[in-house]
Amino acid sequence: DLRGLTVEEALLEADQFIDNAVLSGLGQVTLIHGKGTGALRAAIHQHLRSHPSVGSYRLGSYGEGETGVTIVELK
Repeated sequence: DLRGLTVEEALLEADQFIDNAVLSGLGQVTLIHGKGTGALRAAIHQHLRSHPSVGSYRLGSYGEGETGVTIVELK
């Protein structure tokens, strides 16, 4: 849950979360960034584009949190 964090804090948290998920053998994780202005979502998506452990990502669909979450598929 990255809501309420600054962009820098959120990116560090997301990296740690993704690294731990990869080490745990998970194939997918959900990052909760909230809807708000979209600034945090945009920064997270920009960061995920070049993350070495991320295969793909998408916004949540209906019932998953929609535009307030990002679903990340791990390599």
